[in-house]
Amino acid sequence: MKTYVYGFAAFDDPDRNLLGGKGADLAEMVRLGLPVPPGFTITTEACLYYLKNGSAPTELARQLDEHLAALEHQAGRRFGDAADPLLVSVRSGAAISMPGMMETVLNVGLNDITVHGLAERTGDARFALDSYRRLIQMFGETVFGVPVGVYGGALDAIKEQRGVADDLGLDAGALQDLIDQYHRLTKEHVGRTIPQDPREQLDLAVIAVFGSWNTERARAYRRHQGISDDLATAVNVQAMVFGNLGDHSGSGVCFTRDPATGAYGDYGEYLPTAQGEDVVSGVRTAVPLSELHTIDPAAYRRLRSLLGALERHYRDVCDVEFTIEDGMLWILQTRIGKRSAEAAFQLAHDFVEEGTITLDEALSRVTGDQLAHLMFPRLDTSGGELPLTTGLGASPGSAVGRVALDSTTAAEWAAHGDAVVLVRKETRPDDLPGMLAAAGVLTSRGGRTSHAAVVARGLGRPCVCGAGELEIDLDARSVVVPGGPTLAEGDVISIDGDTGDVYAGALPVADSPVVRWLEGDVVDTPLVTAVSTLMAHADAVRRLRVRANADTGADAERAVRFGAEGIGLTRTEHMFLGERRQLIERVIVAEDPAEQADALAALLPIQRSDFAAIFAAMDGLPVTIRLIDPPLHEFLPDLTEVSVRVALAEQEGGASERDTRLLAEVRRLHEENPMMGMRGVRLAIVVPGLIETQARAALEAAAAHRRAGGSVELEIMVPLLTTAGELAVVRDTVAKVAREVEEELGEPVEYRLGAMIETPRAALVADEIVGDASFLSFGTNDLTQMTWGLSRDDAESTFLPQYVAAGIVRTSPFETIDVPGVGHLVRTAADLARRADPSVTMGVCGEHGGDPASIGFFDEIGLDYVSCSPFRVPVARLEAGRAALQHKPVAPAADGEGDAP
Repeated sequence: MKTYVYGFAAFDDPDRNLLGGKGADLAEMVRLGLPVPPGFTITTEACLYYLKNGSAPTELARQLDEHLAALEHQAGRRFGDAADPLLVSVRSGAAISMPGMMETVLNVGLNDITVHGLAERTGDARFALDSYRRLIQMFGETVFGVPVGVYGGALDAIKEQRGVADDLGLDAGALQDLIDQYHRLTKEHVGRTIPQDPREQLDLAVIAVFGSWNTERARAYRRHQGISDDLATAVNVQAMVFGNLGDHSGSGVCFTRDPATGAYGDYGEYLPTAQGEDVVSGVRTAVPLSELHTIDPAAYRRLRSLLGALERHYRDVCDVEFTIEDGMLWILQTRIGKRSAEAAFQLAHDFVEEGTITLDEALSRVTGDQLAHLMFPRLDTSGGELPLTTGLGASPGSAVGRVALDSTTAAEWAAHGDAVVLVRKETRPDDLPGMLAAAGVLTSRGGRTSHAAVVARGLGRPCVCGAGELEIDLDARSVVVPGGPTLAEGDVISIDGDTGDVYAGALPVADSPVVRWLEGDVVDTPLVTAVSTLMAHADAVRRLRVRANADTGADAERAVRFGAEGIGLTRTEHMFLGERRQLIERVIVAEDPAEQADALAALLPIQRSDFAAIFAAMDGLPVTIRLIDPPLHEFLPDLTEVSVRVALAEQEGGASERDTRLLAEVRRLHEENPMMGMRGVRLAIVVPGLIETQARAALEAAAAHRRAGGSVELEIMVPLLTTAGELAVVRDTVAKVAREVEEELGEPVEYRLGAMIETPRAALVADEIVGDASFLSFGTNDLTQMTWGLSRDDAESTFLPQYVAAGIVRTSPFETIDVPGVGHLVRTAADLARRADPSVTMGVCGEHGGDPASIGFFDEIGLDYVSCSPFRVPVARLEAGRAALQHKPVAPAADGEGDAP
């Protein structure tokens, strides 16, 4: 019979996939001897069974009975005992941390009878009634689905009626009245009150936690974080400890170091006479953790000692929830702390400096996405702008956008392309869609450990919390700044998640310190030191080379500054945008060879000059020049526009000969599906003068650079191949031009010819293509379009976001490589090519080359390089280093020494 329930002490090496992260960490803390309330964990397997079958496993009820009896023995109280009841909490705990996304129910076991037993045992009727009203609200919302705000409205009303500022001001009589109201409200909405049978409460709470795995906010969080929907949550049942039991009790959340900056010190918040989510919800103002030293010195010293023990054990920053019950400290949860991008690099570097982890471990703890975040511009306040107000900088970075006062509005405006800042009193789990859509988050309540702060850091969103001066009026859809302006919803603001400052209007932005360092400035800050150290280690361990996609000398120069080791893609068609487009148009619509030759002669020196600038920037590094590859229509006038111009001219006496001829040519060359029409190698074969001119320009520019004392590794790449025959035609054409240039210059010219693999057929016959190609480069953008049978621009603006939202696909295949489909083609082509020519060089030049989630795959299949936009080069360098560590072979163990580490 399968075991679905385990006590916390059952494992010496807890399995996170089975017990969930929270359950595994509770088991680990019990093993370490920390003060953890006793309890047990219902496994993720039980949840998976429920999600598949719609009911719990039949064995679960009996196993719950057994572990509940053991818990009663440990606690010295009985569940449901009218005189001295054992109460339990029911909390979720997925294998991968999803803070705030799933459900919790506290005080399970209270009812109209046991509440009086709890009051008698503690001698505090107010405390017992306060705990009961909390159970009714949490149970009603979590288990029965009573709308959020129903109970809160009743609480606000009774506080106003009794003339008190917060829930602490409500005496026992008021709380009893509130409980009576809660019972009535529950019955109005669901037809019954919460169960009076404690065991029914427990069973329903467990099922509710199972079901919360598939709430929309949980699914949205998993989509954003790349967590599989096929996992599940465990459920942790623990004996309750009470932070709302009088003045010597309270609840807190803290980190062993600052998760926003990585700095040492007290980082967290404590709320006296509080339970559960009070400390993070912002319903009352928590005090900084340092004040606990004054409130309860003994508990503070004990907490600091335990925090040190946890950090030493996990060798990382820990996020800890704790409760003090009448002076006794209890640790409710610990997990590896979510952190900002800045803190991730700073902490990784600091732990290395302290000798806690190795550089390899440090590199594995930072990501390319975090580095990209550090490269975002920051607010430029050099103009002396004064903030409207200042809150707590809870998640670093800056955001500029329109004020959106609810999650729905934020998501709608962002879907239309607007940058928005979500402004709330405090955020709740249901605000996740708005937080995902927003450029930043601003709240008037809460602190650095509030829901808004923790989730924003995990999402990489700038966040300012606790801007208490702001008066948010949802009825008027406005934000009032006392002594200042009133902001209407839709007005633009700027927020600084580092300083906590909030500004009216759109402030200018300046380069981040990391970008200034990459550009060559001397920037002496701890963060830049951390980034430079980890980047240097990534460069030292990576196998995968990193090139840049660059079309101008300026792009190439920046790429070199950012660490590019060559150019993997120069898109020559980008050199003929704007006014230059007419040069290509003249070539394509020329009436006779002489007119075409004149047009090509005008194109040659311009193209040669462009290449010369790139060779100068990339001296000594490989430069891959792709022959022209746009859809033909991009170089021709719009058919409708020319037709209208000719028709109007004819009405007024006759169109010009040029326009009439142009219309005839545009009609002749018009394509219904230009993305799959006369482009790439097809255009090069039909208009051979184009590739002759481009090849000549590249070869002459390379020769001139060499004569000037420079070094060039010229690679000429043929786009959109489907057959080896196409490559053979281009090979012969380029070879003919090379011979002509050699004869004219009286010196040899050097180049390599390669193929761009962008069609599924080319991938499947790569062994044939590689016969005439010295290198292959995968154009994963077009390869994805052709494999999926869709247009990127059309799909991303219509159905693809809906596919992602519905879970049909986890992410856009244009953002991260589709490993089972497109990736399979790339792997197949690489294997075929290597078998045909083991010396062939292979890389990726689509934008997937700069995607952190894709680079690991390219390293795994043994490609030689990735190429991406200059700004993404540092990200690719870092991820290539991380990939090398992930795929690093493990050395065999020496005899008698056990397994290798």
